[in-house]
Amino acid sequence: MDQQELQATISAAQAGRGEAYRALLEAYWPRLYGYFLRAVGNHHDAEDLLGEMALKLVRQLKSYDDRGRFDPWLFRIAANMVRDRIRRIKVRPRTGSLSADGRDGRSLADRLPGNDLPADGPMALAEMSAELNAALEKLDATTRQMVLLRHFGAMSFKELASMFDCPIGTALAKVHRGLAALRRLMGGDNGIE
Repeated sequence: MDQQELQATISAAQAGRGEAYRALLEAYWPRLYGYFLRAVGNHHDAEDLLGEMALKLVRQLKSYDDRGRFDPWLFRIAANMVRDRIRRIKVRPRTGSLSADGRDGRSLADRLPGNDLPADGPMALAEMSAELNAALEKLDATTRQMVLLRHFGAMSFKELASMFDCPIGTALAKVHRGLAALRRLMGGDNGIE
């Protein structure tokens, strides 16, 4: 969705048109789900958070002042929801798996666009996912959130800096140090960029 289309959709949703809310959710679902899944560690909690996000979007979109900063606004809400969820359960996020079955019987890996895995791919993907989740757990909370928002929320370093109230250089350094730590913890490069 380009910026002009996004602004029109936001305006329509703010006017109460249900199809506009649906269009916003459909446009952001993959990024939000990827962020939630990695942040909380299991697909059931990620789906719960998506449901909560839909309700929050309906409640809070009327107060959104469109200045071309919808992504940071939306992902700030998502990050706050994750922090609240983790505080509520007072345990570290559980690890999840891209191979966990969904309600439709298909795994997340099967539902991702462009999934062309070889026959042994699902097992390798599950192992790599578990290894990545374990490595993510070893990062400090701020660095973990920045890495997740950057790579699963597709946020820019400028947006991260604004969200975490720090200079762009600090956001850049935290993400890059976090990725270097993940590479080290996972025993090499393993395709992480």
